[in-house]
Amino acid sequence: MTAMVPVAAKKDFVRWFLKRYKLKRRECVWILNYLLSQEHLLENVHFTDEAHYCPRAMVMSTTDSDSIPFRFYKGNLMTADAEKSFHDLRLHPDDKMYIQLNFPNNHTCPQYASVREENPFLPTYLQVSERDKQIAEQLLEESISKMTAANLMKRVDEALDANNKELFITLSDMLKDLEVLKE
Repeated sequence: MTAMVPVAAKKDFVRWFLKRYKLKRRECVWILNYLLSQEHLLENVHFTDEAHYCPRAMVMSTTDSDSIPFRFYKGNLMTADAEKSFHDLRLHPDDKMYIQLNFPNNHTCPQYASVREENPFLPTYLQVSERDKQIAEQLLEESISKMTAANLMKRVDEALDANNKELFITLSDMLKDLEVLKE
């Protein structure tokens, strides 16, 4: 699991989330507000993806999401009864709870990314391998390099068209430096 997310960050996120989104089940709002009032519980709450793989988890969805409204998982049991999850939270405050929030663009939301943690129970066949991460990083670096070179070439052409010798020389030097870095 990644580094532990501070309780203050979780509180800030939950407040932000509740202000911006309407949940499909009103009980979910109650549960999130209850978590805000119980710091000890928030210490044991982890926001993650694919929470249904976790031993104790809740999945909550906003009204503008196509996902299920609510699910509570504990061991091999699964229920849509939010009250049971609330009672479980109160009866077992020291147990870890994993929460998955389904809302539009949740994977590109910086606020959610700041509190989302890796799911330690995700099966290995669903995890991204270290090699895949390296390949993705290399592809990203190559893409950035190509885009930078293309942008510099365009600006060099524009400097030539404008008969701007100083800018042409500066941009040409930058392009040369970029080519040296590639090698």
